[in-house]
Amino acid sequence: MRPLKVNILPPCPPLLKLLGPSFIILGLGLGSGEIILWPYLTSNYGMGIIWGALLGITFQFFMNMEIERYALAHGESVFVGLARELRWISFWFLLSTFIPWVWPGIIASSAKLFGTVLGVGETKYLAIIFLVVIGLILSMGPILYKTVENLQKTLILIGVPAIFLLSVILAQQSHWVDLIKGSVGIGKDYYLLPAGISIASFLAALAYAGAGGNLNLAQAFYIKEKGYGMGKYSGRITSVLTGKKEEISITGTKFELTHENIQNFKQWWKNINIEHFIIFWLTGSVTILLLGLLAYVTTFGLTGQAANINFVLQEALVIGQNIFPFAGIFFLFIAGSTLFGTQLTVLDATSRILSENLILSAPSKLSEKKIPAIYYTVLWVQILGGVTILLLGFAEPLQLLLIAAVLNAFAMFVHVGLTLWLNLTSLEKILQPSFFRITIMIFAFLFYGGFSLYVLYDRLLKQLFI
Repeated sequence: MRPLKVNILPPCPPLLKLLGPSFIILGLGLGSGEIILWPYLTSNYGMGIIWGALLGITFQFFMNMEIERYALAHGESVFVGLARELRWISFWFLLSTFIPWVWPGIIASSAKLFGTVLGVGETKYLAIIFLVVIGLILSMGPILYKTVENLQKTLILIGVPAIFLLSVILAQQSHWVDLIKGSVGIGKDYYLLPAGISIASFLAALAYAGAGGNLNLAQAFYIKEKGYGMGKYSGRITSVLTGKKEEISITGTKFELTHENIQNFKQWWKNINIEHFIIFWLTGSVTILLLGLLAYVTTFGLTGQAANINFVLQEALVIGQNIFPFAGIFFLFIAGSTLFGTQLTVLDATSRILSENLILSAPSKLSEKKIPAIYYTVLWVQILGGVTILLLGFAEPLQLLLIAAVLNAFAMFVHVGLTLWLNLTSLEKILQPSFFRITIMIFAFLFYGGFSLYVLYDRLLKQLFI
């Protein structure tokens, strides 16, 4: 692996020109935690559970920013930075990315919602069609990053206002009071966690309050291809069919620690924090709260499903009854489209992660110059894996999401610790995280680790030894 070369730190552009990467990472979360898992919890346990969503997305804000810090300063991903010190780590990232994310729970959910709108009873074949369409979209877009960014911007700018409007129309004053109380953990007859709640389900939703799993680490790819900091020199993945080839390097560059460069870096850091706070944390938090509220208003007390997403269909039915029938159909269309966009972005992120770690695990056999070809090969292998799982009969969306989310919570426990360690050992002192951010990262590390170990004990070890 080549050592870091020295290059010029580009000047920081205005804030508006930095908008983009956070739409993608937000879109990664909208279709799992926001649309399904948190509304599922509020529909069954009320708004007192929603504090967990705010905690989860706050953790992920700081996690994402530490991932961005390394890429901003060194122009390479956390995967490359860690591989410089821990050669074997790429094998862990291959396993912990492929195994949790090959489960097609998100697209199965999208197909179920669209199937209801279209009158299709057997939706697993619709899910398979959707997976193939996603593969074609990603394969045909000339510049991969722009394809994903434009799609997520469109979905978010349409979906979030629509959810806000529905919530304002349907929620009464008492519901908004319950939302405020729930934000600090006050529920009806419980505080923080209600009796009988599955800790695995809570951990799954906590992991998906944002992107989840190793997908947070893909933020490094997106800010590089947007041209943040030293990422300007890394190149972009372009379509092997329609794109113009660009020079790509997975190894980065650093800048000299002159007074001018340090001030420039601080300006970059300030602006990208603002960008991520507004788009990811603020927009994401509002969306989670409103979707949880909408599920609470329409389905609380009416549902008790533990293994399906019928509560989403029940939401649409109540929305249609209280406003007009088309409003319910529109809600299903928005939710289904958001899930489709999330699955597309998940496949893009996992393909990027797997491609880079394949190269890092076998540098003598795989060249970074072949990243586009490796990326599209991995993409279609994952699509084939998802199709196989659906054909084998694993088609219940919520079950698939819970399996993936628990695995991803453990992956987050690992990468939070590794990212913090990397930034504290490889970056110069003046570029390292503050004591405040270090403290939050340690707390997140212990939180995800503690919950993961509890679920492992509760679901496996207790059955074996008690």
